[in-house]
Amino acid sequence: MSEVLSESEIEALHRGAMGAGLLVSVSDRGFFDTLKEAGVLAKHVTAARRDSESAVVRRIAEGHGTGFGVTTPPDQIESGTLEALRASVPLLQSKAPGELDAYRTFVLDLARSVAAAAPGGDEAEGGAIAKIEDALRPPASAAQ
Repeated sequence: MSEVLSESEIEALHRGAMGAGLLVSVSDRGFFDTLKEAGVLAKHVTAARRDSESAVVRRIAEGHGTGFGVTTPPDQIESGTLEALRASVPLLQSKAPGELDAYRTFVLDLARSVAAAAPGGDEAEGGAIAKIEDALRPPASAAQ
């Protein structure tokens, strides 16, 4: 099923997924927390690449980097991530509808695991996760 998606589409899905983890991490910054969160993000992606039943998720997890630079401001991480996630819904609905739930689950599990990696920041990280959940909802007209 992943073969119906182009390399650029896979890269966009990768950017949304990795951006979700990064968005949660930058929502409550702390040097040591960021290191822990980066480690959890890497482990989560490695496990998905190895174990996911979804061909699309495995292919997304093969990508490298986050799609954002080290100096990207948090507001640009947020806008770029949410834009990529919003675009992922109609893309997967049209080209790989059976993969949409797997992608949503992968992204939300990734974001939640990053949030749980370090204590504190629950309110900020919860707000970031709520934005991610909202971006992954189908448009109202498509949900009916």
